[in-house]
Amino acid sequence: MKAICFIAGLAAIVSSYVTAAEPGVQQQKMTQCNHQAGEKSLKGDDRKTFMQGCLKKEGGNMEKMTPQQIRMKTCNAQAGEKSLKGADRKTFMSACLKKS
Repeated sequence: MKAICFIAGLAAIVSSYVTAAEPGVQQQKMTQCNHQAGEKSLKGDDRKTFMQGCLKKEGGNMEKMTPQQIRMKTCNAQAGEKSLKGADRKTFMSACLKKS
């Protein structure tokens, strides 16, 4: 019985140590993604899309995207959220892509 209590206590200590270490890793990832977004001079929705992708471990793909590609991805996602089709989608995409 003492061995079980010892193991449970040890597991709790290790678990709390691992949990405490995770924010540091997440903070480091946030810093790296933020730096990359800054290098690309991303602002607004483009920056938000980049940061979401980067933090979800899509950063490898997002790093290689140009600002125009990121803008296209952002506008496409917004058009999808609005369920736009046909001419309405084309009009929206044109206006969205012209925004700076």
